[in-house]
Amino acid sequence: MSQEFTIVVPAGKTRERIDLFLSHHVENATRSKVQRAIRNGMVLVNGRPVRPSYLVSPGDIIQVTLPRSAPQDAIAENIPLDILYEDDHLLVVNKPAGMVTHPAFGNRSGTLVNALLHHFSGLLAVGDPSRPGIVHRLDKDTSGLLVVAKSDMAHAHLARQFARRTVEREYHAIVWGSFRDRSGTVDAALGRSKSDRKKIAVVQGGKTAVTEYTVLRQFPYLSLLALRLQTGRTHQIRVHLAHVHHPVFGDPTYQGRRISWGPRTPRQRSEVQSLLEIIHRQALHARTIGFLHPETGKSVRFESPLPGDMRRVLEVLDESEDT
Repeated sequence: MSQEFTIVVPAGKTRERIDLFLSHHVENATRSKVQRAIRNGMVLVNGRPVRPSYLVSPGDIIQVTLPRSAPQDAIAENIPLDILYEDDHLLVVNKPAGMVTHPAFGNRSGTLVNALLHHFSGLLAVGDPSRPGIVHRLDKDTSGLLVVAKSDMAHAHLARQFARRTVEREYHAIVWGSFRDRSGTVDAALGRSKSDRKKIAVVQGGKTAVTEYTVLRQFPYLSLLALRLQTGRTHQIRVHLAHVHHPVFGDPTYQGRRISWGPRTPRQRSEVQSLLEIIHRQALHARTIGFLHPETGKSVRFESPLPGDMRRVLEVLDESEDT
């Protein structure tokens, strides 16, 4: 199998070798992989094959065809798990920030799936061998709750609920800025960024994406939100909040580690820097998940408290308000 896509070199882009350009803009593509594709005629610029040394220019239309790597079965690893609930059909686990959900290019070990296989060896027979038991995922640096299927029946039942958008999912996030309204909705289609294939962006003709938010607390330049997803797109919350100029605090990919609101004095800027030293990721936590149990049909619901780094940020903000 192969993956095909088209990249338009953005205006203002400085000239750069095409093999370097594509290795930075195509997800999971190494420079050597790109060079092989170029030599095999699988990369066209403005409809013509080029050499790896070709220098891209603004407006160039690059058509790329890359082979997909064959999936590899995950292996069991003795990694501690925070399991909130488990029975013969499923388990609900609290994933820490920094842990990848399932093995993929560049992350073949140390993932949640590797840990789950050590906990339950029969998981390898459930669903896709490269991501056994996984029905949905969280970004590496997003913490919180995931439901994992322990049988094909449970996997299919849970997958239908996610497809039909009947699963209750609530996230908590610390974000830049304050809000005039206590609640709102972001409705903006998402797709791969044309300037950086490793990022998601609001794009015309993208996939429908809808995020609802409620303001729980407000501080001088940060807010704590509860968020619910009507859809489940990659990086949805992070991109939507950045799009409405309230990026998730600490997010290194979507503008969350630069001052977006408020602080102007040296003292305030120092305070922000100290907060960013507390949290080295996006301040986003999957707090609640609710669904119909695939065996009993009964509604079940689980909650996870905010992790320590997010709690500490809020504590510092509280202390600052008291002084």
